[in-house]
Amino acid sequence: MRPSRRLPTLTAAALVALFAAGCGDSALETRGSASRPDPGHLVELFTVDSELVSSVYERTGSLRSRRVVRIHNQEEGRITDLPYFEGDRVLAGDMVVHMEGDLLRAELDKAKATALQARLDLKRLENLARKKAASEDELARARTALNIAVADRTLLETRLAYTRITAPFDGIVTTRLAEPGDVVARHTHLLSLSDPAFLVTEIHVSELLLPHFRTGDPASVRIDALGRESFAGRILRIHPELDPVSRQGTVEVILDPVPAGARAGQFARVTLETEQVTRILVPFNAVKRDQAGEFVYRLEDGNTVHRTEVRSGVRIGDRIEILDGLEPGQQIVQRGFLGLTDGKAVEIAPTSSRR
Repeated sequence: MRPSRRLPTLTAAALVALFAAGCGDSALETRGSASRPDPGHLVELFTVDSELVSSVYERTGSLRSRRVVRIHNQEEGRITDLPYFEGDRVLAGDMVVHMEGDLLRAELDKAKATALQARLDLKRLENLARKKAASEDELARARTALNIAVADRTLLETRLAYTRITAPFDGIVTTRLAEPGDVVARHTHLLSLSDPAFLVTEIHVSELLLPHFRTGDPASVRIDALGRESFAGRILRIHPELDPVSRQGTVEVILDPVPAGARAGQFARVTLETEQVTRILVPFNAVKRDQAGEFVYRLEDGNTVHRTEVRSGVRIGDRIEILDGLEPGQQIVQRGFLGLTDGKAVEIAPTSSRR
């Protein structure tokens, strides 16, 4: 009976020894992990600097004639001649519309005769007045009658001239809206003329770029319909107002000279280069954005980064201009953003970019 009583006692002692051994190993592992150094947050840095740079931008648009005139008649009546059709070239001074003027011509003949008679009456009264045979009132009425007759004659001469409409400049007929024999009211649109030697394209440019362009600056224009060749152009005009939604302005670029085969409506690609200006450029990916705005992580105190609010400008390739918030010589994080927070200690990667 004695051996059976000692067996539980030995078993309990063995379990206590095993438990103590296990606890000793865990304590050793805990002490070992506490003594192991925690690796820092690795980041790559970029050193901020200013540089003198120019930028090249391509914008697209459509060619159009800068000078287009819509020809309207100023006299009602029947069209007797309309010699030109769409695509026809005309020279300045060529007659492009002729309207019937027989009635006006007859009225003009009558006005001329009336003016001649009024002149003769005035001359006769002037002779009588010198002999004291005509009063001053009669002379005044005669002079007034002559002035009215001359004015009527001039009016009819002007109206008759309106029946013959000439081209105001060398151009091409783009629209023909009437035919000989049509009876038209005053101010009817009959023809349209455009100047093929004055082609422009309008492009839209950001408000951030507009201050760097000037009227007369050179431009390069490529017209898809004419192949890959680029043609010389220049900025003709910069419109004074911006689109309040897109914050873009309109820039007119003129082809100078107009290449053969170019015509209004063709698709064009315009390349502009800004003047050289001093800018602070940083990697585009270094600038972060959230609901509060744009910011970067700037290195301070050797190994700590802090969120710094910035204001960006134009993007040039894979870099972006910083208008406010950074100074040359400061360092910002350009890689290693995962888990990065304001005030976090970092370790600079050995391959960090210094410029």
